[in-house]
Amino acid sequence: MVRRNPCRGVRQYKEVARDRYITDVEYEAIYQHACPVVRAAMEISYLCAARQGDVLALKKSQILEEGIFIQQGKTGKKQIKAWTPALMKAVRECDEAFGNNSIFVIHQKNGNRFSRNAFNSRWYKVREKAREATEFPLDFTFHDLKAKGISDYEGTLKEKQYFSGHKSERQVSTYDRKIQIVPSIDKAKLSKLD
Repeated sequence: MVRRNPCRGVRQYKEVARDRYITDVEYEAIYQHACPVVRAAMEISYLCAARQGDVLALKKSQILEEGIFIQQGKTGKKQIKAWTPALMKAVRECDEAFGNNSIFVIHQKNGNRFSRNAFNSRWYKVREKAREATEFPLDFTFHDLKAKGISDYEGTLKEKQYFSGHKSERQVSTYDRKIQIVPSIDKAKLSKLD
């Protein structure tokens, strides 16, 4: 019915990929001002390179002797994230604060799972509280914690791919945001060669 494509000549919106790396100081600033729920979710997301949705959906039945079983909601990748002392502490955090009355790892006082909006409300309040206390901009999202986990993981791009559960190294490289320190030219060494 239309003679001409109405989108013709309209420039496509170019989306800029996120490249925000959360420093250890920024992470600690929010962690210190967080309630047990946000602290636990932050640690699990960071230590396991897990998305917010996967963290909020974690059930206690996924807590195994070897570690935490996570099936990524986006890729379907199944992994068991091995225990570390920090990960064990994070898993216990909500129960210690609210009691062992839920099937979920991250849960409300009444035992119910947090919705994305309810959790994000807490996240924003904690971030704002930390901003006021530290005067840091803290201009990152909860999802950037996953990127911090991948960036901080020691290893090659292939090893980071294995850790994160991504299907390709290209996907991993979008999350690897830490600025690398590379060698520079040593002029003194070069002048000796001449």
